[in-house]
Amino acid sequence: MRVLVTGGTSGQLYSELLRTCPDSLELLTTGSERLDITDSTAVQNVVSDLSPAYIINAAAYTAVDNAEDESNIDAAYAVNEHGVANLATAASAAGAGLIHVSTDFVFGDMPATPIRPDAPTDPVSVYGKSKLAGEQRLSTLMPNDALIVRTAWVYSSFGNNFVKTMLRLMNERDEVGVIADQVGSPTWAHGLAAALWRGVETKSTGIMHWTGAGVASWYDFAQAILEEGRHCGLIDNDRIFVNPLRTDQYPTPAARPSYSVLETSVTRAELGIKPVHWREELREMLRELT
Repeated sequence: MRVLVTGGTSGQLYSELLRTCPDSLELLTTGSERLDITDSTAVQNVVSDLSPAYIINAAAYTAVDNAEDESNIDAAYAVNEHGVANLATAASAAGAGLIHVSTDFVFGDMPATPIRPDAPTDPVSVYGKSKLAGEQRLSTLMPNDALIVRTAWVYSSFGNNFVKTMLRLMNERDEVGVIADQVGSPTWAHGLAAALWRGVETKSTGIMHWTGAGVASWYDFAQAILEEGRHCGLIDNDRIFVNPLRTDQYPTPAARPSYSVLETSVTRAELGIKPVHWREELREMLRELT
């Protein structure tokens, strides 16, 4: 089975998809440097020429705070909505399935109960609104042949992310302040990629959630990075202190959900796999950096 993966070649999920592709599948790649998914003609031509049985879309505008700037709103929607629609149109014409990666940001402030895939959406940021618009376009254009996988708090040894930023700051400073009143589930892109490949193998459709197992605040996550980073020799600063902050003490242009733990039981049942606890995944990822 031929599977086309879209996204930036330096992106963390794109990179993990490449290294976890099952031997039973034929991997086709273009990278955003060669395929701009906002170009409908280019998308149609590439999909027509390569004739994939599946497309996994790992391309996204992910600069959450930058998207709040009026000058960047169109760029966010161009990738997160119109780019998805271009892929859906091309996939439908080619008879291909499409797996699209979305986000916990499609939800707003939710009760502190794991969020099911069928929960009401109510994004509170431009990024979240653009990602929801992409979901809606995909569901309209491919109601029976697409899978939307929402995830959260993604990190990897590839690309830029919270874990790598914390490692750098913890070696440079005596104190870092980290939000303690936003809760979610850290997710290693390696495990997410494996779940997406499983989605191809099972030909799953609809909307699913996938994250690492367990729950943490950003503060908890940072404290674990400090402890595990010291253990494997990535942090040698013995003076560093992680200071828990309230959201109002660290304002950002984009509002963020205070609770975004995604419920994964539907995904586990459909794909026949279980997520690994985020702390174990973090430990494994940090070993890659040593």
